[in-house]
Amino acid sequence: MLKLAICLNLLQQKNYYVEMWTPGFIGTLIFGMIAGWLTGVLTRGRGYGCIVDIILGLIGAFIGGFIFEKLHIPIFGFIGNLAAAVVGAVILVAVVRLISGSRD
Repeated sequence: MLKLAICLNLLQQKNYYVEMWTPGFIGTLIFGMIAGWLTGVLTRGRGYGCIVDIILGLIGAFIGGFIFEKLHIPIFGFIGNLAAAVVGAVILVAVVRLISGSRD
């Protein structure tokens, strides 16, 4: 009788709910600004200037969020959102440098 109870307990389906926070449009803009600055610091060369680095970071934040979503990579909290924004910005800066040539 004990074996049957254990088997029935293992077959029960349990639902778990996880509450996730997404930054929204304004939050993505803020993460993009931080990511643009951080990308300017991380990438080699002189960068494109403060304003252009921030603009590339803003666009990169949306690109990074899209890439992480399509690859099913979960984004949790401040660090996850910042990582997605920086990855998107670095990819965008690499593409811009390929198109326009190196600025070293």
